[in-house]
Amino acid sequence: MSEAFPRHVLCVLGSGMALSEMERVAAGFGGFVLDREYSEAEPDPRMPEAFEASMAAASFDETDWAAVESHDTVGYLLSMPMMRELAFDTSRRLLAVTAALLRSGATAVKNESSGIAHGRYRWLTLADVAADVPDKGLADVPDAGLADTLVTAWVKRPIYDGQVLYSCGMHLLGAPEVEIEVGAEPPAKDELPELVALLDTLAVYLLTDPRAAEIEDGAGFRMTEDAPRWSLRTGPCDRYDEDDLFFNPYGYVRLTRSE
Repeated sequence: MSEAFPRHVLCVLGSGMALSEMERVAAGFGGFVLDREYSEAEPDPRMPEAFEASMAAASFDETDWAAVESHDTVGYLLSMPMMRELAFDTSRRLLAVTAALLRSGATAVKNESSGIAHGRYRWLTLADVAADVPDKGLADVPDAGLADTLVTAWVKRPIYDGQVLYSCGMHLLGAPEVEIEVGAEPPAKDELPELVALLDTLAVYLLTDPRAAEIEDGAGFRMTEDAPRWSLRTGPCDRYDEDDLFFNPYGYVRLTRSE
């Protein structure tokens, strides 16, 4: 396993919001710092295209797009490099930071470490759902509902590479990426929701079931007892270099159809 430690890099846009205010809000949660080298108190013309590439269209409305177009400040908020056992909790706290920033004058947010963005309403809704889950502490198995919320918040999916549907962002939660072999033809539009649900079910399983730490190639996986059986396969992350923000040191877990 790689010795690389994942970290969050959060891109925060503001309009009339000073970088010092972004820094002040984040400081209240501990463990997050503003990257002064790359943050700028001026607009970045690349932002509309960057947000579009981050699946923003899934939850953006006209107000969100207007906020990106009219920004005048770009801040980059960094987490510390995360050991595996701290990643889930760090990601939960960063979701709270995201909501606090949006409620303090930030206008749009995307995650550079997974390539995902949400509209303001989606970010705030996800943060509120996560905040309602009691904190079990680092030693306990994460709550399945909270795991699902954090997957939705931080994990970009599905991405299609010509053979496989896969995720990007599970490293931010301390888990392998999830993948499904689908073949050379992209899934039909009516098939995609079921495949995404399967990806998400596997992602939550990896985060909440202690047996996930001992997956063996060829083991079976089903969404429900009467659902079709899939076979599990593990492997190292070979899509990205170790110094890439997308790199997952925990590799991947792939589903293939059982014969």
